[in-house]
Amino acid sequence: MALTPTDIGRLAHLARLEFAPQESERVLTQLNGFFDLVEQMRAVDTAGVQPLAHPVAALEPQSLRLREDVVSEHDERAACQQNAPAVERGLFLVPRVIE
Repeated sequence: MALTPTDIGRLAHLARLEFAPQESERVLTQLNGFFDLVEQMRAVDTAGVQPLAHPVAALEPQSLRLREDVVSEHDERAACQQNAPAVERGLFLVPRVIE
């Protein structure tokens, strides 16, 4: 897929950008280079290749460093709701806004 100068003009209009003529040519070259790279990547046969969770996993086995799942804060609900004007079953009650 190759873009034309007309395509760049439409994209610039949609993005609310204004390019000088030499800038427009540079953007056209860069975008077409990007699309060429995408086409090269699409041409690679990836059948049978397992997806990686992390790029380094291709070089050496990786294990996730996860912290222990322990409670780090105490339940302060009662203390937080102590000054509330109305509480029911642990929930703040507020006046009805929409009739």
